Amino acid sequence: MKLRRSSLWQRMATALVATAAAVGIAQAGSAADAKRPNVIVILADDLGWGELGAQGNKQIPTPNIDSIPANGVKFTQGYVSGPYCSPTRAGLVTGRYQTRFGHEWNPPQKPNAGLPVDQKTIADYLKSAGYATGVVGKWHLGVDEKFRPSKRGFDEFYGTLANTPFFHPQLVDSKISDQPKRVEDPEFYTTDAYGKRAVEFITEHKDEPFFLYLPFNAQHAPLEAPQKYLDRFPEIKNEKRKHFAAILSATDDAIGDVLKSLKDNGIEENTLVIYLADNGGPTQGTTSSNLPLRGFKMTTLEGGVRVPFYAQWKGKIPAGQVYENPIIQLDIIPTALAAAGVAVNPDWQLDGVDLLPYLTGKNNAKPHDELFWRLGEQWAVRKGDWKLVTSRIDGPQPRLFNLSEDIGEANDLAAKHPEKVAELRKDWEAWNEKNIPAAWEPNGNPEKLKVRKGAGKQARRKRAAQAGGAAAGE
Repeated sequence: MKLRRSSLWQRMATALVATAAAVGIAQAGSAADAKRPNVIVILADDLGWGELGAQGNKQIPTPNIDSIPANGVKFTQGYVSGPYCSPTRAGLVTGRYQTRFGHEWNPPQKPNAGLPVDQKTIADYLKSAGYATGVVGKWHLGVDEKFRPSKRGFDEFYGTLANTPFFHPQLVDSKISDQPKRVEDPEFYTTDAYGKRAVEFITEHKDEPFFLYLPFNAQHAPLEAPQKYLDRFPEIKNEKRKHFAAILSATDDAIGDVLKSLKDNGIEENTLVIYLADNGGPTQGTTSSNLPLRGFKMTTLEGGVRVPFYAQWKGKIPAGQVYENPIIQLDIIPTALAAAGVAVNPDWQLDGVDLLPYLTGKNNAKPHDELFWRLGEQWAVRKGDWKLVTSRIDGPQPRLFNLSEDIGEANDLAAKHPEKVAELRKDWEAWNEKNIPAAWEPNGNPEKLKVRKGAGKQARRKRAAQAGGAAAGE
């Protein structure tokens, strides 16, 4: 009996030690979770290169957006992998060139059109690492249920499945239902609602690591804004421009609320915030300016693919930094995963790189040797300061520019440097061998988007008639 009693006490003691150890591990795990940074990616829609205060615009105050590069880094050569809404989003959430898997155009609202289900998303990776994941805003990666955020690694979704009016949208609130429902409230405004819901998500998850993807539908058409925002710009007489300014001002307020919530919840210094646009502005359609860049949304010129691009992570990324080497939105996933302590598996075949070593001075090399683009018959490659591009503005003949001295892509050097043209074309063709054909045709009129012979002459005559030499957008 004594042996049994002794054995019982030993087993009880062992159990107590094991319990204490388990509690300790759980507490250590909680502490580790608390230290892992949150990640917020804010995406503007159709915002031109020259429209923010941090980009030099003095007409529309954007103090909250401007605070991001002031507290972190401004990328002067930040690119997106597509000059078009959904393709850029597909590249952003997968970390891969979207042409690898055929997501070349905006998907039509059909059952089999959307981000391929075999493509992992940033939410998949971070959710597996213990992160709470949410998306607030415009999804635009397929409307069928298999393509929706709840099936792509996101715990929560509040927003629209595709482009939408700012008033009375078809909205999904996953806390209620995964099905879209028209908002009848006349006071509802998407930009305000997205800012409010983003703050709620942050507050709800402040005690655990979270990933929030915040893709606004602003500044996309239709240009709609409440009177309170329009009243901020009495000096702007052009109604289209006034609405554009009002929408941007509303977005800046919403982003200000998001940034304030980080501070109020004591997690500002433990949160990586990234802000960028999905493509260049469609100048003619919305007044969104890309100056001094040439081109516009849906072109492979700089005005279509170079975008405002900022990041802050207080205490990690030096404040007020200006980073001048080319980067691309494909870098967001590797950077976020590195911040979260998640090792990248080579089998994921990510095309981006972790930017943190470059921003903290640990790596002084350039993140990318080359960047590539393809949109239908348009294509481009950038290598160093050289860019070879075909665009719907200039026609099918590739044009060569040195961006270090010609940011506006006005001086074609192809005839002077045929060897550089051949080199870059060969590089692009080698890259394109790894792509697949577009999975669906472009929406609308495909003929409108073709690169045509003679387009270059027409565009040059048009530019000659325009002040500033910038082509107007669509």
